[in-house]
Amino acid sequence: MALAALSLAGRVAVVVGGTTGIGRTLSLALAEAGADVVASSRRAEQVEAVGGSIAALGRRTVRATCDVCDRASLERLRDAVLATLGTVDVLVNCAGRTRRTPTLQVDEAEWNAILDTNLTGTLRACQVFGEVMLARGSGRIVNIASLSSFVALHEVAAYGASKAGVASLTRSLAIEWGHRGVNVNAIAPGLFRTELNQALLDGTERGREFLVRSPMRRFGRLEELAGAAVFLSSEAASFVNGEVLVVDGGFLASGVNQ
Repeated sequence: MALAALSLAGRVAVVVGGTTGIGRTLSLALAEAGADVVASSRRAEQVEAVGGSIAALGRRTVRATCDVCDRASLERLRDAVLATLGTVDVLVNCAGRTRRTPTLQVDEAEWNAILDTNLTGTLRACQVFGEVMLARGSGRIVNIASLSSFVALHEVAAYGASKAGVASLTRSLAIEWGHRGVNVNAIAPGLFRTELNQALLDGTERGREFLVRSPMRRFGRLEELAGAAVFLSSEAASFVNGEVLVVDGGFLASGVNQ
């Protein structure tokens, strides 16, 4: 019974920012759990590549780009998914950006660009795809929060503000949409090694500090996020709403570790 509740067979999932890093991992995890998955991002070659991997798992997909900073592109993606796959049951919002800058030197263009992608972009996708779910009376939305939704990280104030906003937006939508059949939750990943952050984690004092603060004494493997995404997308999480599920190896629990 419990295993059946975790199956995503027959469901259609859209992963925005779903072609690299965490997004790619979650796209394939949802497909392996049985869902038809649309992994979209700005780069057509990445969309094609991940679409091929999804199809190789025997799942249906749509290969279409989108940009969370462009509402019209999200609407085109939604329409393409509905035309081909008929519905949208799950939305996962993975698109994001960051830049390390001392806060006194952050200009408004940099601040606005990060907030527009991470926070307003999440809102746009929730509005565009949430409308379909609300009209049908069921759906799952999984946003990607961050450790910086809860604690400050040095010299990434714009990123931290955006991800604190994502956690708050998740709770706001949960209380607006939960009684209409749409559960809205988030995952807050800890430190996971990707192509973008490998040099930072492995070769700097900042990376060493992250490791010391991690009770498990290692960084996460991307596949260790899969279970959280499948769970929150499934019937097993039918009464989970407005939660930010932290997957961080104990980082936020950390005080003195030695």
